Formats: sequence, structure tokens, C-alpha cells
Amino acid sequence: MRTIHDPFSGLAVFLAVAESGGFTPASAHLGVSPAAISQAVKALEAKLGVALFVRTTRHVRLTEAGTALLSRVKSAATDIAEAVDAAGSAQDEPSGFLRLTVPRMAVPLFVDAVVPALRREHPKIRIEIAVEDAAVDLLGRGFDAGVRIGEYVELDMIGVRLTRDIMWSVVGSPSYLATHGLPQSPEDLAAHENIRYRFPTSGAIYRWEFERNGRSLSVDPPGSLVVNDGALLVSLAASGLGLSYVADIAVETELRAGLLVGVLQPYLPTTPGLFLYFPRRAQNQPKLRALIDIARKVCRV
Repeated sequence: MRTIHDPFSGLAVFLAVAESGGFTPASAHLGVSPAAISQAVKALEAKLGVALFVRTTRHVRLTEAGTALLSRVKSAATDIAEAVDAAGSAQDEPSGFLRLTVPRMAVPLFVDAVVPALRREHPKIRIEIAVEDAAVDLLGRGFDAGVRIGEYVELDMIGVRLTRDIMWSVVGSPSYLATHGLPQSPEDLAAHENIRYRFPTSGAIYRWEFERNGRSLSVDPPGSLVVNDGALLVSLAASGLGLSYVADIAVETELRAGLLVGVLQPYLPTTPGLFLYFPRRAQNQPKLRALIDIARKVCRV
């Protein structure tokens, strides 16, 4: 009997290791042992005659050949996965694996509200959620959909509104403001301790945006605390360590409880709110349609 040649053998494991950055996280993602992952990668490397990964005791990284292979097969793998999902679209109950990327501010607004409802109504859908504030290449990272502030959603994506527009806020604790006083204009921030945000991807420090007489004003305030996590901007400000520039929807609870106080409101801009976004060609997948329907029902924007 002639042996059947399978050109896809080992590619799923290769993609899992390349995307997760290691054998252990890949094994958790695929539900097999790290030893099985290692064995599958070695078999693929032997079949291709090249090393795909450089392995050390601490890190696993792609070789030049591995990088080239990833760039060729990633988009094809996405197409295949979408084709398989489409083939099952006639079934009554949506199913499959749904990978989502969500910024930290959207956890209480989206994850805590939408995901439980989705699980209750469609238990056959398996969900993985990556919480990260950095900009994300959905297709390149293998995500089905993401949640981001509207102005950061790529133009070639479809967006579904989840929240009202966002008003940006400068907030501080009552104790901090009692000690240092309330700034009356953006220029007054130069005399305050400001908690600044560094973009995880670019490494740039975020400049605080204001409006005056219909014109935009960008300020880079001084501060000895820099973070790359939105939740820390809120918690550190609530601890009295300085002023933070945050979205109002991220501090509603703290403002109501009196843990934080908003300042400089006349100068603060409004921007599009949070959106669920996804590639146009993926919108008819049953698992994604189920997520969209639940999100619209729960968020009611």
C-alpha cells in the first residue's frame, strides 16, 4: 500500500510554538505534552532538512528558515481555519475556537459581561482571551477578533460599537489634590507629579491630549512614575501617587466612590468608544456571529 504524503504534518505544532514563543505554552494551547511538541517539531525539521527554532534553556526563537516558513504558512493557515469553520456553518450550534485580544480597560466592560453570556448561550464555543494594551496584528497573531478604542481600529477591519464615546480624564486622589492643589490649566501640570504611560509596542511615552478654543493641545507632563498598563494608571492615582490621564469609562467606579476626582474637565477631548473589530472576510463565521449578537445584546449601545 502506498504511503499517503501529508504536507500539513507538523505545521499546526510549528505555528503554535512560533506564536506562543515556547514549547510549554504551545503544549498548553494544543492540549498535549511538551515532549510531544518537541518530537513533532524535530520530525518537521528532519522532513524539511533545516532547523526551524533555536533552543536555549530560557528561550525558543525562530531561525531564519523558521521565520520564512512562518511568513508563508500563517496566512494560509488562517484561510484553512476559516474554510473549515465555514464548512460547519450549517450546523445548528456555533462551535470552534475563538481567540480574542482585549485591552485591560475592557475587561470589566466586555469580558466580565459579554463572555459569560456567550458561554451560557453557546457552550460549544471554546474561548481564549489575551489581555494586552499593545497594538495587535489580528491575522499575524491568529486572533479572530479584538476590542480596542475606535481610533486604533485598522481601517480594513469591521467594527461593532460596544460603548458610548470616551471622554478622557485627568484624575487624582482627594489626598493628593488636598496636598498639591487642583491644576487650573494643562500648563499647571508642570508643577504636579504625573503618572505617565509608555506604549508597549513602540516604547513611546503617551502625550496627554487637550483642547482649547477648538484647537488640540498636546502636553508631555513631568513625572517619576511610568507604566505600560492602564489598570496601574488608575490604581496608582487612587493611591495618591500623582495624576493620571485615563478614559472616563475606566474610572467610573472610582469616581462614584470618591476614590478619584476629575480635574481639567473643560480641556478634555472626546474620542470614539470601544469597538469589537474583526477581518471583513471572517464576519460570517458562526462563532463570530454569535459573539457579535451577544455583544450587541449585552452592551446595548
